[in-house]
Amino acid sequence: MAPNYGKNREERPEPCKAEVKGNLPSWLQGILMRNGPGIFSVGDTTYNHWFDGMATMHSFTFKDGEVIYMSRHLRGDTYKANMAAQRIVVSEMGTMAYPDPSKNFIYKAITFLNHTIPDFTDNGASNFIKYGNDYYATSETNYIRKIDPVTLETQDKVDYLKYIAVNMATSHPHYDKEGNAFNMGTSIADKGKTKYMLFKVPAVSKKDTKAPALKNVEVICSVPCRSLLNPSYYHSFGMTDNYFVFIEQPLKLDILKMATAYMRGVNWASCLKYFPEENTLIHLIDRRTGKEVETKYYTEAMIVYHHVNAFEDDGHVVFDVIACNDNSLYEMFYLSKLKDNPESCEGYSKPIYRRFAIPLQTDKGSKVGENLVKLKYTTASAMKEKESKLICQAEVLREGFDLPRINYDVNGKKHRFVYGSCVETSAVAKEVGKFDTETKKMVKWSEDNCWPSEPVFIPRPNGETEDDGVVLISVLNSNPGQSCFIVVLDGKTFTEVARAYVDTELHMDMHGFFIPQGN
Repeated sequence: MAPNYGKNREERPEPCKAEVKGNLPSWLQGILMRNGPGIFSVGDTTYNHWFDGMATMHSFTFKDGEVIYMSRHLRGDTYKANMAAQRIVVSEMGTMAYPDPSKNFIYKAITFLNHTIPDFTDNGASNFIKYGNDYYATSETNYIRKIDPVTLETQDKVDYLKYIAVNMATSHPHYDKEGNAFNMGTSIADKGKTKYMLFKVPAVSKKDTKAPALKNVEVICSVPCRSLLNPSYYHSFGMTDNYFVFIEQPLKLDILKMATAYMRGVNWASCLKYFPEENTLIHLIDRRTGKEVETKYYTEAMIVYHHVNAFEDDGHVVFDVIACNDNSLYEMFYLSKLKDNPESCEGYSKPIYRRFAIPLQTDKGSKVGENLVKLKYTTASAMKEKESKLICQAEVLREGFDLPRINYDVNGKKHRFVYGSCVETSAVAKEVGKFDTETKKMVKWSEDNCWPSEPVFIPRPNGETEDDGVVLISVLNSNPGQSCFIVVLDGKTFTEVARAYVDTELHMDMHGFFIPQGN
């Protein structure tokens, strides 16, 4: 029996000890936080899309061979406003909220103005990010919510716009060894220009631990949007030691339509349109200079939600992404479709693991139509169309694979192994896998009547190999008389090491973040 995606989840704020079966590694010490939608109806109103649900955070604390579980709803302004009104009054991407018909004209007029120039939600139900010493629940709006990772209590509301002119920002930043965070956001019609902004949030110094880390944000680069009122939607980006990789794809937000969506009685998601006849522009930005490289790289139309990794090799930047051929993946998560048949594959375009390789230097003596990729281990190509313009073709590594995670210690370096969800027949995963990019082989884990989350790899301290560690997966269990659990798999063999049963119902979520003990 598939999970009920539209069911409101109860929080479990009191820590509860899980029942451990097997032997947890003694070195596994820390907190795995997971985030995702958990409340889908308030009063008589219901969200349309699963992504819109109000955030429910949960955590698994690993300490001295034990596992402690707890969960809390994110109590931001969106949560408080909806609960106070006992109906959904704050709009989300797939659900436009309208005032109670009994409200007066002034209230309705204010609601209309708030949607013409949208004041977005602070319902951070996608992921957790770390800026400085602080942790935040985040979606992709200009608002993030500071949380206490130990108690999961909701704290300060932070507006990016007070520190940097971005109206939206990704929930997948990158981090370097020094603790600096790097992220991207879109600045809409600021001073007559729409642009994509790469920014750095420096690690907090010992002298400045109380001030918010965003206070010291630095703009690294701004990339002009190809269309003033139609910026590209993006969910993540790539980073190597010396470059950022940004994909400007033909999945675009129509800003004018967004401004009139409320009046027209449609949601904001309807203002997001895919243009399959257009190409995709790959931006390569030098981290040292903050400038784009002169060569322009193009590829066919595609939609990328998740970058896997990017690295440099012998004069090339190689980057791996999970790409779709259309926007059906978002459509699959409307609650009406999940309710009817969550395992349906009708109209489903499976995500594809693709590898691109782009040469950093183009020989002026090379011929038009010549493939300038010289790496032997990939069939990815970059054909010269004219001087400083290359047409790139990806190598397909695997189909039906998403929510990729690697050993983050090799982020920006050449990797071999990727852990992710197997979604070959449906957007709802019943298997997780470990993919070997060299042999192209996949090892899978699954259990009958169970639905695993995105896998999170935790490296063993001073590990000897890239896959020396464990993989943590929270699992929904619909077997009669059995509890939900978190399973710990060996990173090398992908076999079970231990599991911990929790005496409560888990819920399907989006992304997880592990905080090692001492951080």
